[in-house]
Amino acid sequence: MLEDALSAAMTAAQAGDAAAYRTLLRDCMPVIASAARGKGVRGEAVDDVVQETLITLHRARASYDPARPFLPWLRAIAQRRAIDALRRDNRRPKEVDDAVAYEAHADDSIREATHGLEARESETRLAQAVAALPAGQRQAVEELGYRERSLAETAALTGRSAGALKVNLHRALKALRGSLTDARRDGDV
Repeated sequence: MLEDALSAAMTAAQAGDAAAYRTLLRDCMPVIASAARGKGVRGEAVDDVVQETLITLHRARASYDPARPFLPWLRAIAQRRAIDALRRDNRRPKEVDDAVAYEAHADDSIREATHGLEARESETRLAQAVAALPAGQRQAVEELGYRERSLAETAALTGRSAGALKVNLHRALKALRGSLTDARRDGDV
């Protein structure tokens, strides 16, 4: 059975058996590719996910517990790498090779440039609105929102309770909503 063979190979690899480790990596490749395709990864990206998963497996091999099943552990790693690949792929701009399509959408570059300018202006207004908040509210927004720290991390960092941070964040968001809505109504946006 595949589970038993892979689990035994991983246990031997953890003990330093290089041949078992090579066998493990080879035998994991189809399992990883299947998990990647199951998440929607296609084409050459499947090979990238296989490689990234094997690298992660190499780095995390000491954390594998031989008393637990190997395949779910491997599939979890492969699925996470597949999701990472899908996210990366969605961030990449798509190239247009069709000259006719490019000419038909030449105004898109103007719209994109305008959108970029508007986005920068919005960011500036938001930064100014955050800077105008009272210190406790500003710190809650900066730590919890901008830096994406957890409540526990922020509480330890600031010396305030999680409850106080929640209240500060709630009040800050309400104030920001109000000030940015007022600016939009006044025509500043």
